[in-house]
Amino acid sequence: MTSTTSTYLSIENNLSRYQKLETQKTSVKTATDYYQANIGKVTSADQLISNYRLLSYALQAYGLGDQINNKALIKKVLEQGATKANALANTLPNANWKRFATAFNFSATAASAPNSKTSVATTVTGYDEQQLEADQGASNPGVQLALYFQRVAPTVKDGYSVLADKNLLQVVQTIFNLPPTASAAQLDKEAVAIGKLAPVKDLQDPAKLKKLVERFTATYDSKYGPASDGTAAPLTVYDGNTSSSVSAASTVLSGLVSALSSSLASQSSYTPLISPALLASLPFGG
Repeated sequence: MTSTTSTYLSIENNLSRYQKLETQKTSVKTATDYYQANIGKVTSADQLISNYRLLSYALQAYGLGDQINNKALIKKVLEQGATKANALANTLPNANWKRFATAFNFSATAASAPNSKTSVATTVTGYDEQQLEADQGASNPGVQLALYFQRVAPTVKDGYSVLADKNLLQVVQTIFNLPPTASAAQLDKEAVAIGKLAPVKDLQDPAKLKKLVERFTATYDSKYGPASDGTAAPLTVYDGNTSSSVSAASTVLSGLVSALSSSLASQSSYTPLISPALLASLPFGG
């Protein structure tokens, strides 16, 4: 293949990706505009559940998009709220239910009601993050996992919380080279081990969390990056003059996470701060 042909194909690939990003950005804006314009009219759980577009947006914002048809569970969670220890949202293994129930507490004070300025902004940011993760996941699952870990890990309570979330578990297993959980009898031991390897206080420390994300992307890239025999495809970045292929997972370190809600408009032009070669050379010890 000639250099001219290669460059042309690179431009074509990036134009296609740019068009998809623009379509995605428009779709996200349309959904957000509708949510912001209509959530103020909703004053009860029943009203939220009866509006498919609002409910879908709300569930996706809190990582529960696949529960859209589980109306009975949603209603029970919303009706019980999250203030009482025995409320359903507090007993479900997925901590996102508690966050969802807290955000959509229709009996809350005006300052924290679902239609308050703060609550709406939090939900919109959550929706943007979810859409960004999904979009990046289309290029490389490693990016989606890294973004998910960066967002959700600070909410972890203990090792069991990690075990209950397949995405968090995959990231931790990758970072520390842990084998898949073999049986239920080993869950207690693995929960303790995870709690020691990734303490809750470290997951809530932005600097330490960043290092864990870097270790994950480095490990992931060493297996699936452009220099390996893995199956994950690299992300091609075209800067207007030259084209280059970089590992999609390593682009997380370009500051993408720090600007989640605004980066949908500029994803096609960022480049990684750390090269795949440098990432691959990092130690992966515990």
